[in-house]
Amino acid sequence: MAEVSSRFPVANAFELLCEQYAKRLPARLEDLAGPDHGTVELPLHVVWSGRSSYDLAGLKSRMGLYRTVLAEGQYQDLIDFLNRDLLIAQWPVLRTLISRPIRYVWEAAFPELVAAGAVRAA
Repeated sequence: MAEVSSRFPVANAFELLCEQYAKRLPARLEDLAGPDHGTVELPLHVVWSGRSSYDLAGLKSRMGLYRTVLAEGQYQDLIDFLNRDLLIAQWPVLRTLISRPIRYVWEAAFPELVAAGAVRAA
């Protein structure tokens, strides 16, 4: 951690964001019990403006839902709106659409996501 002086430590933005996202993580990917088909309506505390309805049948719609929930959702939102199998299947592309801190925290916690990305890259 960088320091301005010994009295006022300054954490860098990446570390602070990683800490925030890590607090929201489920214990296991198997805890992600969200739907794998149909339409998902996100609550106002997750998406406060713009699109709030996502059709899981459409790739762009599904990616938009996952990006939004990963970035803005709290612990229970991750559990309720993300599906383990869909997350793993689309991780190779999704990981390129999310911020670096989110990607770092999820891949550090869940090696199966790293493996999914490696399979796609091969």
